Amino acid sequence: MFVKKLKDCPVFISADKCILRELLHSDKGDFSFRYSLAHAKLPAKKITIPHRLKTSEVYYILKGRGVMYIDKESCKVSAGDVVYIPPHAKQHIKNTGNTALEFLCIVDPAWKKEDEEIFSVC
Repeated sequence: MFVKKLKDCPVFISADKCILRELLHSDKGDFSFRYSLAHAKLPAKKITIPHRLKTSEVYYILKGRGVMYIDKESCKVSAGDVVYIPPHAKQHIKNTGNTALEFLCIVDPAWKKEDEEIFSVC
């Protein structure tokens, strides 16, 4: 049995400026799955930098509210929502609330730096 506590995962800032804690990564253990799982937190009124992955991604919103942008579409999101982000889609998320927006990120296959493209912000 494998159990990992969120509080035991190191905090880091992702390239898109989100606060992350990596929970699971297929390359970082003796696992038989191919995805990665991270907990993300975006402070109130903040927005991530637009980016794209070569892989698919799913966000599961845990707390807060915001707006998810995928390519030319946008949609309001809040706790309990699931967002599918297809491979190669340009994406970012904006926290529209007064508290942190928290969500889980599942990347399949597992996230790799070389699979991510960050867009410059003007």
